[in-house]
Amino acid sequence: MTTPDQRDFSLSPENNEQLASLCGPFDAHLRMIELRLGVEINNRGFVFRVIGEAGATRAGERLIRALYAQACDATLTPHDIHLALQESGAERAVQEADQQAAESAQEVAIRVKRGTIRGRGPNQVRYLHAIATHDINFGIGPAGTGKTFLAVASAVEALNQSRVQRLILVRPAVEAGEKLGFLPGDLSQKVDPY
Repeated sequence: MTTPDQRDFSLSPENNEQLASLCGPFDAHLRMIELRLGVEINNRGFVFRVIGEAGATRAGERLIRALYAQACDATLTPHDIHLALQESGAERAVQEADQQAAESAQEVAIRVKRGTIRGRGPNQVRYLHAIATHDINFGIGPAGTGKTFLAVASAVEALNQSRVQRLILVRPAVEAGEKLGFLPGDLSQKVDPY
């Protein structure tokens, strides 16, 4: 895993209308850039800080400077931000860097009684690598993509290899009055399944 990079810079000439156009309502434009480039953008007035992977922070700084210059002529819209991201190729560069990191990540193989478990796709490979190298992980994604399976398999392997002494499985705390979603069974089975 690469170390995070931080880039500090300021925009000039200082113009509050340009800055407001760049940031968007409630900083929506900056949040869009953050989401698409995988960086964190902080600003205090005209001084900006971009935190993330080295290539993404450079791309973020270039993009913010270009959009600030563009805001001189007209008010920026979310569509303008999207087009700037597409034209800059920054998003593609970040995706390629992520793909290279996934390919270079040491493939983790989980050995269990029934055989060996490996990640099927690049996201599962990254997830298994993260589980192997970090103490806490959050797996977020659609149902049926193997998040729980890979996490439990990794935990069982760690238990079998004596890297941990016990496994603790925790159910979400649910009050009886809350809406319980689409779990099967009636209310008593959802609250007390054992």
